[in-house]
Amino acid sequence: MGAIGKFVRGRRFTKDDYVVEGIGCIHYGDIYTSYGTATTRTVSHVRPEMKSSLRFAQPGDVIIAAVGETVEDVGKAVAWLGTDEIAIHDDCFTFHHSMNPKFVSYCFQTQAFNAKKDRYVARAKVKRLSGESLAKLEIPVPPREEQDRIVAILDRFDMLVNDLSSGLPAEIVTRRRQYEHYRDRLLTFPEAA
Repeated sequence: MGAIGKFVRGRRFTKDDYVVEGIGCIHYGDIYTSYGTATTRTVSHVRPEMKSSLRFAQPGDVIIAAVGETVEDVGKAVAWLGTDEIAIHDDCFTFHHSMNPKFVSYCFQTQAFNAKKDRYVARAKVKRLSGESLAKLEIPVPPREEQDRIVAILDRFDMLVNDLSSGLPAEIVTRRRQYEHYRDRLLTFPEAA
């Protein structure tokens, strides 16, 4: 990955730096609890007067959690699709690149990527990935049109599986019809003569 982009580590901020409105930021913990493959908004903000001491992700960057409780957790990624730069915690890396950011984020979710990542994770009480280790990892780099096509397909699957407003209601309708069919068949008896 080091050949196709650059990893930049974030800068430290703490819970005491959080405010209701301020500079949008992503803390590594938020990546596990609040974000999926991509996001256009942040759930946390830090004090505006901290700006000069922070490092930022730009729209299109991928933010990667560099620490986690388990080997599987560390390295979770979210594509930043918002319009403004956002502050990144020092236990995160931004990946500056020219690929489709969602394609990169989806790659980080694959079993193949996790198998490759496994040998680079520093195993202590908290599992860690360094920028140097991330740079050694490999992901496929198809042409941009193919990346876009793959993302469109995966987004549709993701919506069907995870979006309560589309996938689940369709499944409920299907199961209700199935239930009604079997209920009617089971409760239909020949009339007594």
